[in-house]
Amino acid sequence: MVYTVTFNPSLDYIVSVNDFQMGMTNRTCAEQMLPGGKGINVSTVLYNLGIETKALGFSAGFTGKEIERRMAEIGFTHDFISLPEGCSRINVKLKDFDGTEINGMGPDISPENVESLMQKLDTLTSEDYLVLAGSIPGSMPKMIYRDIMARLASKGVQFVVDATGELLMNVLEYHPFLIKPNNYELGEIFGVTLSTKEDVILYAKKLQEMGAANVLVSMAGDGAVLVAEDGSTYKSEAPEGKVKNSVGAGDSMVAGFV
Repeated sequence: MVYTVTFNPSLDYIVSVNDFQMGMTNRTCAEQMLPGGKGINVSTVLYNLGIETKALGFSAGFTGKEIERRMAEIGFTHDFISLPEGCSRINVKLKDFDGTEINGMGPDISPENVESLMQKLDTLTSEDYLVLAGSIPGSMPKMIYRDIMARLASKGVQFVVDATGELLMNVLEYHPFLIKPNNYELGEIFGVTLSTKEDVILYAKKLQEMGAANVLVSMAGDGAVLVAEDGSTYKSEAPEGKVKNSVGAGDSMVAGFV
């Protein structure tokens, strides 16, 4: 089973606006609403690929109920913990403006709520994969992904981490099966700008030396790079065609690799 954890899920409100103008009233010409957050996106793609998956995480308020309803509508199994206060996020994605988006903050998650999640994760075994993906609410410690992996370290679970900054760096000592930064995030970690696949490979190998088994780096329109556990490196160009929507593309890559 592939489990995913989304600490900060959202309703993704994806809109198109013709002739958008700052400071003016703009009206949508197309809109879509989807359950979002990296873990949920990964579970959605896994489900569509016929892979058994279960989404775990937290929801709050009327938006949380709608996120859960829409996950059920897609069809994959989920077991979210309902928070007593606050509301899950609504993230606004402006489809026609090259990935421009406005993301909400999300509700506070108490230590008691986190322990409830930990107890669910305690049931995982060496037959399972656990995908830890995306941001966390500001109320949570940056060590939370590491804490989860430390708690499950003896169980042989295969960990996949798609996160940035400290969230990602803190887990490397537990040798995740896969990490997936993009080239900008990888560059930020080391304080450099990475513009070529050769540069990306060099710094992906540094993350591998620090503990990651497989390092998969997405590069948007420039394709992707994989530094594999056996030392092999792979480079791929992006497929040709017209981009209709880039939301969740990296999450789809994670699901495809798993």
